[in-house]
Amino acid sequence: MIDKILKAGEIAKKVREEAKKMIKPGVKLIDVAEFVENRIKELGGEPAFPCNLSINDIAAHYTPSFNDPLTFNDIDLVKLDLGVHVDGYIADTAVTIDLSGKYKELVRASEDALKEVINRIEIPMNIGEMGKIIQETIESYGFKPIANLSGHVMYRYELHTGISIPNVYEKTNKTIGVGDLVAIEPFATDGFGMVKDGELGNIYKFLAKRPIRLLKAKKLLDEISKKYPYLPFAERWVIKDKKDRFILNSLLKANAIYGYPILKEKEGGMVSQAEHTIYITEDKVIVITE
Repeated sequence: MIDKILKAGEIAKKVREEAKKMIKPGVKLIDVAEFVENRIKELGGEPAFPCNLSINDIAAHYTPSFNDPLTFNDIDLVKLDLGVHVDGYIADTAVTIDLSGKYKELVRASEDALKEVINRIEIPMNIGEMGKIIQETIESYGFKPIANLSGHVMYRYELHTGISIPNVYEKTNKTIGVGDLVAIEPFATDGFGMVKDGELGNIYKFLAKRPIRLLKAKKLLDEISKKYPYLPFAERWVIKDKKDRFILNSLLKANAIYGYPILKEKEGGMVSQAEHTIYITEDKVIVITE
């Protein structure tokens, strides 16, 4: 298990650094996303979720559609968020690229919050105290942490187990401890400090087999249930034509799949993100994506 976790971390770190260099004005988002997902496979892993490329006030859950024309702009603040699994053991990591050069302090706020909370972990560690460290670090830069986004403890084939790592102080008795695999992801903003649901993105998750009348939709649901029974998948992984979007919509209406909304900062503030995955042993905290 530990070997698989470490391998997932090594792949995630390598692909993150390679993809980061690709993010430049004029480059298509889909080219970066497909590079990330294909490179993960080349190195012996599988994507734990579609590559997220969230720009400016979008904090999370944007991945390109199969024919997405969107390109990076020289004013963009880009969050590159990717996940790798090896036999279900997940490494999740993210970095922010400031193409404008105007948001260095905002980027540093989330990065330093991540470093500070990892350096101050004592096992067992109260998750509310972790949120306090993140909040205080981000606020020391004059920005706000995003209160309704959080990190997460992960199990095999499970991105979110129900235990969240808050980005603000919370009074709680919940802790992380030995054997936990944890994604810590501070988000900083110059806006309100909350996100709201935007339009439906291009990321989905299988929920359950349902009675489906349309033959094409039934076949697609069978394919999804076999290929992506546990972890999120992208629209472009399962359809290759605009005409087939109505098939996905029929699966949504039947409650067979869930669609993730794009998450936007409540007042349109710029958002930065930094993320590492840690694994806790009896004698140390291993940062597997560093």
